[in-house]
Amino acid sequence: MAQIRIDQVRKEFGEFTAVQSSSFTIEDGEFFMLLGPSGCGKTTTLRMMAGLELPTSGEIYIDGEEVGMKPASQRDIAFVFQMFALYPHMNVGKNMGYPLRSQGMSRAETDRRVREVARILDIEHMLDRPVGGLSGGDRQRVALGRAIVREPKAFFMDEPLGALDAEFREHMAEELRALHDRINATTVYVTHDQLEAMQMGDKIVVMNHGVVEQFGKPQEVYDWPATRFVAQFIGSPAMNLMAFDGDVATGSQTIRMGDAPIAIPENRQRASGALSLGVRPEHIGFDDASRYRGKVVAAEYLGTTQIVTIDTPNGQIKARADSTVSVHEGEMLGLTFDPRTLTVFDEEGRALLSSANEGVLGHG
Repeated sequence: MAQIRIDQVRKEFGEFTAVQSSSFTIEDGEFFMLLGPSGCGKTTTLRMMAGLELPTSGEIYIDGEEVGMKPASQRDIAFVFQMFALYPHMNVGKNMGYPLRSQGMSRAETDRRVREVARILDIEHMLDRPVGGLSGGDRQRVALGRAIVREPKAFFMDEPLGALDAEFREHMAEELRALHDRINATTVYVTHDQLEAMQMGDKIVVMNHGVVEQFGKPQEVYDWPATRFVAQFIGSPAMNLMAFDGDVATGSQTIRMGDAPIAIPENRQRASGALSLGVRPEHIGFDDASRYRGKVVAAEYLGTTQIVTIDTPNGQIKARADSTVSVHEGEMLGLTFDPRTLTVFDEEGRALLSSANEGVLGHG
């Protein structure tokens, strides 16, 4: 397997810029997620790594070799698409062995590799079956098997589970991650589903309008979003953004949310004007003693938890609470925020700081 490095890669289609000077590194053996909404540039980035598109500028390294202008056939990679693209006139075994036969590998070695991979994917009993009668999940296993038998330096997957129904998709995501752990393959996976990215990925790149918004481990991206876009794209419900006008300067500060002062610890840069305070729904508490209050608009029951929608002086927010907590529409609640989890965003949507002081806000 191999490390993959993207260095200032840019892709233009005429006057349209699909990817804007992206840079990141995928370490050997990582399961790496390219995440973002439709049209964000994630698939174009993947296709440039694979050699299906050539970059307008920048460099792409696979296993230390610069391959930016090399075609896919010279990159020793395997690609798995959303559409399985199996050969209908071949059975499962022949579909899986086709890449090896086309490279001139002996029949004995081809059969050995096909049976070994079929055992890993639990499809040994299907090798003589025609692919036409297989379920969507089994067809996806065959497509994965056809990629794995080649033993490439890296696997590239473009929403391979997108055609499956929701329940089976979740099951296949677990299987795909377990498969990755068994073969320790460098894998780059494109998805628009943030839950899928959080469940499967070792690292995530979040893209928007061709720009890399953030790069890091799933929990880092969730806990400390680098931009307002990431804050609202990751999480269900998304991070609450509470607007306020203020001045955040170097050193400890206090901002006012309604009548309640909120302590902001030392930050990385100065900002003033229309700022916003980001807080995840699970980091909001209810306390009658708090001076910061909001009115309950609705409560959505989710079994063990509930999502409570609240109108505040700084905009509508959602709080995740235990389902045993009794709340009623129209009720006024005292609200507290865990200061260790807060993020402040500037007027352009960039994160200024992550709070690290102790205690719970709202009692000042």
